[in-house]
Amino acid sequence: MARRLFVFENPDRFVAGAVGQPGSRTFYLQAREGTRVITVALEKVQVALLAERLTELLAEVRSRGADVPEDPPADEIDRGALEEPVAETFRVGTMAIVWDGDDESVVVEAREITEDADEAEEEAPEAEEVAADDTDEDGDLMRVRLEPRQAFAFAARALEVVSAGRPPCPFCGQPLNPEGHICVRRNGYMH
Repeated sequence: MARRLFVFENPDRFVAGAVGQPGSRTFYLQAREGTRVITVALEKVQVALLAERLTELLAEVRSRGADVPEDPPADEIDRGALEEPVAETFRVGTMAIVWDGDDESVVVEAREITEDADEAEEEAPEAEEVAADDTDEDGDLMRVRLEPRQAFAFAARALEVVSAGRPPCPFCGQPLNPEGHICVRRNGYMH
């Protein structure tokens, strides 16, 4: 099957969101430009890492003299629900973020997880990784270009979505279920 590219050069909206109850939520990235909406599924840890890395990247380029705000204005953080229907286009395997110094923007790429990539890792785990370019036919790709303020607003919302789940155990850091959990730091006693 041919690779599909979903490119958003000037998105009206780019957000992270979750559907479901804490403990069994599914996380999504959603981009909208005009009437075109793409939704991709990913893991909670991927959302958290993307938000953290975006914040670090923007702080780094600001320290090097780029015109990047300190924080997003509170009114620019999109706290709305994901657009319905939430139809998963693909599941994200790898992600990348890049600072484009020419127009001072951030490019976020989310690449589909593929069976071929999984098999290649299993067959040759010691092989040197080679970056794939746009001519690579493996997996769909969503590419979103954001202004620095949009990237900050995305990161702020993404961290809110991640932290809206189950609270962590104060002893071991694992998520607390409503019925409690077996805490390894308390020698297996319910907390």
